Amino acid sequence: MRLSEAEWRVMNAIWWQHPATAREVLERVEAESPWAYTTVKTILSRLVDKGALGSQKRANTLCFSPLITKEEARLEEVDSLLDRAFDGAFGPLLNFLMETKTLSKKDRRALERLLEKDEGRNRDVD
Repeated sequence: MRLSEAEWRVMNAIWWQHPATAREVLERVEAESPWAYTTVKTILSRLVDKGALGSQKRANTLCFSPLITKEEARLEEVDSLLDRAFDGAFGPLLNFLMETKTLSKKDRRALERLLEKDEGRNRDVD
């Protein structure tokens, strides 16, 4: 499931604290997105249709909760990028990023730890 930029903003607001009403979501995103209440309602409805959110009625108000985790959404987004731009291959993506982006020392150390961990898991795989 692909999420638009607006859907990511709404999902982040709901992942942060849920369940949430449309009014609560609007309050959480209003600093970065000057949307009308009806816009938030439309985005929430699309996310329910996509299966990213579930809704439950409390009194006369709908409350929304995530049906997917942030990690699942990120994985879907990365898989889609890999398929569209790098023919599904991780190596060319990593090479591209290393050639075009700068790693901080902290990020470099974290990457080195991840590579060492991965090497330990994949000793017999080549």
